Amino acid sequence: MSDPEFLLLGDALWIDFINTARGREADPPDRIPEPPAYHRWTKAQKLASDADEVPWADVLDFRTRLLTVASALAEERQPPSSAIHEINRLLARTEGHHQLTRVGGAWQLAFSPLRPATALEAIAGSAARTLADPDVLVRRCRAEPCSLFFVDRSPGLSRTWCSAEPAAHPVRVDRRRAFR
Repeated sequence: MSDPEFLLLGDALWIDFINTARGREADPPDRIPEPPAYHRWTKAQKLASDADEVPWADVLDFRTRLLTVASALAEERQPPSSAIHEINRLLARTEGHHQLTRVGGAWQLAFSPLRPATALEAIAGSAARTLADPDVLVRRCRAEPCSLFFVDRSPGLSRTWCSAEPAAHPVRVDRRRAFR
């Protein structure tokens, strides 16, 4: 899904968050350079904004830590333990309980929060779900000069571009034309 102000192509909330500091051009602008832009981004993602409660430096620090996680995963390395610690710290703030629910005739154990997650808690949860899923890969777009990350859930885990839109990547269009 795309937004006029923000690129929402990562297929995971945390990837869209780090992509606010990246782009499809050689020197991309920071899409959330100040708290009001972060507030707009949280609203675009339909999250409870925590822009007024969280120090701005903490938001930027968390984005930087998540960027190190995405880079490590894209390069098939272990993410830094300091970034995992920060994800776990934010996850620990979510109060609630586990609850059994019946889904499609089968019992499932799910966490039921006592309140909606703040934006940073939701981002941390998204990163944790990606890290815990062995069937998902994080990749960096191969189109030049794009530097966006995305989550690859494609059959065979073979996706190489951040967007399926051919107009977004002329290299892909040229390759298709070469095989006609």
